[in-house]
Amino acid sequence: MRLDSEVISIRERSSMLFLRYGRLDVEDGALVLVDETGVRMQIPLGGIACLLLEPGTVVTHAAVALAADCGTLLLWVGEGGVRLYSAGQPGGARADRLLYQARLALTDELRLKVVRAMYRFRFGEEPPRRRSIEQLRGMEGARVKVLYKELAAACGISWGRRSYDPREWDAADPVNKAVSVAAHCLYGVCEAAVLAAGYAPAIGFIHTGKPLSFVYDVADLFKFDTVIPAAFRTVAEKSRDIPRDVRLRCRDLFREQKLLQRIIPVMEEVLAAAGEPMPQAHPEAVPVAFPEKRGLGDAGHRY
Repeated sequence: MRLDSEVISIRERSSMLFLRYGRLDVEDGALVLVDETGVRMQIPLGGIACLLLEPGTVVTHAAVALAADCGTLLLWVGEGGVRLYSAGQPGGARADRLLYQARLALTDELRLKVVRAMYRFRFGEEPPRRRSIEQLRGMEGARVKVLYKELAAACGISWGRRSYDPREWDAADPVNKAVSVAAHCLYGVCEAAVLAAGYAPAIGFIHTGKPLSFVYDVADLFKFDTVIPAAFRTVAEKSRDIPRDVRLRCRDLFREQKLLQRIIPVMEEVLAAAGEPMPQAHPEAVPVAFPEKRGLGDAGHRY
């Protein structure tokens, strides 16, 4: 049984770990990956925000239960992490935060305030007044195209346009492959943070209509300061295994920049820009999965 004192908060964990070609099981209370030759590798589950399971991975019921107990997100992804098939939700959305998020997204005035806060955070300047969300989205898209070109030029590589079709992975050029892998690394970490804070990944503000709309919103706040430069540098170094090298570079970058410590506070900051108070949980509400007894972490953490 897990003791409350043994739980590590999201902000203090390593970001992610990719696993493939093995059987995930539990032995002596620990998660292990057993390969076809019988070699066992112990996984420090409680210290990782999310595990990305590539093709060739078999997961037992005990392993999934242990991941849920430790609050570690499981993501079933394609080879290289370029497709997301399913996600095992650790704890899930809290009713009070879900209703708060939904109210902000469904109220046009409040949603616009959140979108403006996201624009301000990303570009370091106040967005033009009297612009609709659609207009701000268009302005953002134009600036993102310029950012891609500038970052590619700084790494000495050529950039055409963003082009990615998960059904035609082999047809993508090396630069777009690197960007796709890097983005999915960031999406996994951001989804773990969104769920840990008790919000719903599907209720977005700039992105809408997708299962991970809010995850994409949050990821965009950090993308061009983290994974996009990492992807371009990997291509510039003429890597022979772009997906692998991009994943490793992103892993190290997340640790160096302490990304998991930043995501939830920034997410709470942009939502707070709407000016609405956070609702109090109903007295009969189920408590958070991992109560915070030591006072560590930021507001919004599950534990």
